[in-house]
Amino acid sequence: MKAIAIQRYGGPEVLELMDLPAPRIGPDVVLVRVRYAGVNPADWKIREGYIDDWFESHFPMVMGCDLSGVVERTGLGVTEFAPGDEVVGYVRADHMQRGTYGELVAAPVRTLAHKPHTLDWRAAAGLPAAGLTAYQALRRHLEVGPGDVLLVHAAAGGVGSLAVQIGRALGARIIGTASGRNHEFLRSLGAEPVTYGPGLGDRVRALAPEGVDAVFDLMGGDTLHASPALLRPGGRLASISGDVTGLGGRYVFVRPDPADLAELVALADRGEVRVHVSAEFPLADAARAHELVATGHVRGKVVLAVTPA
Repeated sequence: MKAIAIQRYGGPEVLELMDLPAPRIGPDVVLVRVRYAGVNPADWKIREGYIDDWFESHFPMVMGCDLSGVVERTGLGVTEFAPGDEVVGYVRADHMQRGTYGELVAAPVRTLAHKPHTLDWRAAAGLPAAGLTAYQALRRHLEVGPGDVLLVHAAAGGVGSLAVQIGRALGARIIGTASGRNHEFLRSLGAEPVTYGPGLGDRVRALAPEGVDAVFDLMGGDTLHASPALLRPGGRLASISGDVTGLGGRYVFVRPDPADLAELVALADRGEVRVHVSAEFPLADAARAHELVATGHVRGKVVLAVTPA
């Protein structure tokens, strides 16, 4: 099969289009022919070796964790899926080697759900990792519910734009930070936009004078450190930056969870969540996709077209 893999850590130039053996599947594993693969900020960080202390890694390492595709074959113990089923997946193992930037992926059952009927192949590929990160942060860490005021930092990105929509579906009022060029986009999702930078606290307080009930931070740094002061008494803070624990908040690290993924699919099929795809690249141009995502200025998601439908 064709796949984008790396044989060492480094910049975008280490991404290679390689011919690799088709993966084998175990009793609780599904072989998926990938239509599209999502590209996430974590992908370029993995490529550069930032996670080497966290996960055991093996080369050549196929990149990626998001997919939309069609089941080709199932393991002997699989009853949840059958050949021909259309699926989405957040396919992450406890070691780094077999990702989703390839024509075939061996996906454990726990990483998959049936594809939303309402999303096309490329939008569906952008849902799993970003959607699960947002969903698990809002439901498990922040316990967002009806009447809450939720502040989302970097609300126009892949995770942020889904957090806005999931928060709305949970009954919350959403304030989202973004650059000015993304304010109309945030309004279209149901958020009240505010601009980054000096004076952010004053701008948030103008919308929520008593403070917000919860903050979901996707930026870290100064924005994260300014967030506790924006919370009302008893407010909750969560972030994808590990620094949040020193501020009394919760660190968000996304986990594969078939029930959570199925709930995301249901939200999409009810029309409560949509995925904005800002750029699509062919599989062979994965380096260009990584360069774009690494800028940190992507609206919504970037995807790779892997196998023509």
